[in-house]
Amino acid sequence: MNVRRHHISTAALAAVAALGLGTLTACSSDSAAAGDGGTFDVVASFYPMAFLAEQIGGEHVSVTSLTEPGQEPHDLEISARQTARLEESDAALYLKGLQPSVDEAIGQSPVAVKIDAATLTSLEGHGAEADGHEEEHAEDEHGHEHAEEEHGHEHEHEDGKDPHVWLDPVKYAEVAEGVGKAFEKADPDHAADYRKNTAALVGRLNDLDEKFEAGLADRKNSVFITTHAAFGHLAERYGLTQEAISGLDPESEPSGARVKELQETAKADGVTTVFYETLVSDKTAKTLARDTGLGTDVLDPLEGITDASRGDDYFQVMEANLKALRTALGAK
Repeated sequence: MNVRRHHISTAALAAVAALGLGTLTACSSDSAAAGDGGTFDVVASFYPMAFLAEQIGGEHVSVTSLTEPGQEPHDLEISARQTARLEESDAALYLKGLQPSVDEAIGQSPVAVKIDAATLTSLEGHGAEADGHEEEHAEDEHGHEHAEEEHGHEHEHEDGKDPHVWLDPVKYAEVAEGVGKAFEKADPDHAADYRKNTAALVGRLNDLDEKFEAGLADRKNSVFITTHAAFGHLAERYGLTQEAISGLDPESEPSGARVKELQETAKADGVTTVFYETLVSDKTAKTLARDTGLGTDVLDPLEGITDASRGDDYFQVMEANLKALRTALGAK
């Protein structure tokens, strides 16, 4: 879509900066979409950011994702064409710490509004240690103590925090509110619509949170095994324990020692299922499942939507994730 570039007013920039909504740079004294029939042009880093921009922006926003459907976002390398597209946009919406090439491109870009979703909610550390994993003992809801291990991986925020906040509906709602405020300030002509759309999206995310809370409340166990250490925020929100096979590389083979650890965990905690993803090979998960006598299923980190996804958008896939977790954890 060929969209004419607009610019952000100094007053709007100052207002957004005061709200802590990312790093902004003024280009001129014109407002972002100053009543000339143009749309607010947003480049999003990958699917969860593009979904927010589309839901909040509605008809007033043109959204381009840097990550193509089916592309593993962590491995994205920005092309010259994408760099040029970024420079022509009104705003960039990204999550710093997840895609290094995107962070670099946006950092060097003259794009007027830079919205870093990582600044709009709190990121937690989920065992993302350089030496592979850390272990701590915790009690589950039945009072049984178990070892809680969460394996780190290279796709972590610059301060060692887990960037996968969109998998926690509560944190994703906080990000949505921040993005909505940024859009309001950058494109004040359509602020009322952005507020309305943000409120509607946050309401749906709150409903999703309630579904997860209720759906996982009465369960037989709390431990789940997955290939990619992406579900730490979700696990923390609902009192679960994530055990990652190989956090450093979703497609790598687990070590013999790690397989033994997971076999012991599965036996001790009644684990029935090894989860794999839609955008990476299922070889690792199926190897572990075969070696441990467990079943397999999909737990989608929602880094992109493809024909293989169990749903057409964020909400449908998250509800499919909830169904898969309920089955694996023996929820009633």
